[in-house]
Amino acid sequence: MDENPVVVVGAGPVGLAAAAEVLERGLQPLVLESGAEAGSAVREWSHVRLFSQWSELIDPAAARLLERQGWQAPDAATYPSGADWVERYLRPLAAALGERVRFGSRVVGVARRGRDRVVDAGRESEPLTVHVETALGEERITASAVIDASGTWGSPNPLGGDGLPAVGERAARERISYQVPDVSDAQVRARFAGKRIAVAGSGHSALTALVAFAGLAEEAPGTEVVWVLRRGRSGDVFGGGEADQLPERGALGLRAKQAVDAGRVRTVMGFRTAAVEADGDGRLVLTSFEGDESEPVDEVVVLTGFRPDLSWLSEIRLGLDPVLQAPTALAPLIDPNLHSCGTVYPHGAKELAHPEPGVSVVGMKSYGRAPTFLAMTGYEQVRSVAAAIAGDTESAERVELVLPETGVCGGAGLFDEPETEQSGGCCAAPQQTAELAAPGAAER
Repeated sequence: MDENPVVVVGAGPVGLAAAAEVLERGLQPLVLESGAEAGSAVREWSHVRLFSQWSELIDPAAARLLERQGWQAPDAATYPSGADWVERYLRPLAAALGERVRFGSRVVGVARRGRDRVVDAGRESEPLTVHVETALGEERITASAVIDASGTWGSPNPLGGDGLPAVGERAARERISYQVPDVSDAQVRARFAGKRIAVAGSGHSALTALVAFAGLAEEAPGTEVVWVLRRGRSGDVFGGGEADQLPERGALGLRAKQAVDAGRVRTVMGFRTAAVEADGDGRLVLTSFEGDESEPVDEVVVLTGFRPDLSWLSEIRLGLDPVLQAPTALAPLIDPNLHSCGTVYPHGAKELAHPEPGVSVVGMKSYGRAPTFLAMTGYEQVRSVAAAIAGDTESAERVELVLPETGVCGGAGLFDEPETEQSGGCCAAPQQTAELAAPGAAER
């Protein structure tokens, strides 16, 4: 089985970093990407500027691989856009990996060779098989290990407040979008200018959209922005501000707060959408589970986070938390219902392990439905996982990461509780912990 490649699913930032880490260990990676280029998901939000500097967006093993080919690292202290991340890092990294990266290859299943998930006999002696669909047909690849870095971009959470699409949400899909719009694009601008827009969500993607629409409202008369929040109280929805150790992340929250305070954004709180329907004028009206109705809107932008697609791992024995759909050892460390400040112990291969040997889920997908993630977390994950695959237990168990703090208290699980019930000790971080806060839209 050692002669078989380590299959990495996804050629995004964490997937390509995994390949670089595996290669540096003397093993052969094979990256399978359903899109046509490296960073296909990042390309879809290429207009968004990241709040992490270049120094926090480049995997160390990937940098070493690139530098051997004459690559020049961008200025470490600058902030790239999604397009910059693709053009100046992800595409060159894929090129450096060469034929080890295959595009247009969609993974549709992973299993033990000749064994479904029920069969115990002979399971540990059989390699993994990866089932792939390409333009030329179906293929089965034998793998020594599988690293799932496919992310969550393709599985946005719905508008519905119970985790399922609201009644009428699918029927209104032509007026509902699930990503941060690029209002600098003429066609996109024409769609939203002069309209009443509802933005649903409270993460950094939602804040980014609010800032963009607030700017559009200043330039295009008649543009109105309504911010629909499920939270029953505001809490620290705008982030850590000047206390955030990622300055651009804090600045984003401050700009969104300024837009709200200036009246360019109206806020509706404690509203969980149950239904969407058109009124007599063809506008959309949102109805809550309590029967409250929103004012009619022309467009709805849903930025309520993402969830993992586990369908193609159905024959693999996964150990997942029933709430977050994250690995069982990792889930208690990242559960927003338990950690009101987003504190999380550094983690690696041990916390990411599943009952199925040789299978790891990394990157945003490893966090399941937890809302916070940074690219540098994924890079540390794959460094540890690659070490474990190579048999270097000491390196796999060593944590080589310190994460920036947000200065924020109040996890997602607490925002519906009365103010007096929030513990005053929420910010007492355990030793060797770090705070996470990242946008739901992408690793950045």
